Amino acid sequence: MLEYAKVILPKVSFSRELFNKELNKCIGWLEEDQVRELFVWCNENFKEMYPDVLSKAFAGIAA
Repeated sequence: MLEYAKVILPKVSFSRELFNKELNKCIGWLEEDQVRELFVWCNENFKEMYPDVLSKAFAGIAA
């Protein structure tokens, strides 16, 4: 599922609403260690575009 998240999130990144929805779905599907990996990957790829969305979705997650 982590690889799926890495495929789908760039495809929906044109829309804040879709990106937020898909990110939260992906977080719900993943195991805790995979969520940390997704956190790091999202920060590398989308921190400039959606810092507020990432902060909210990953609240309480430490890399």
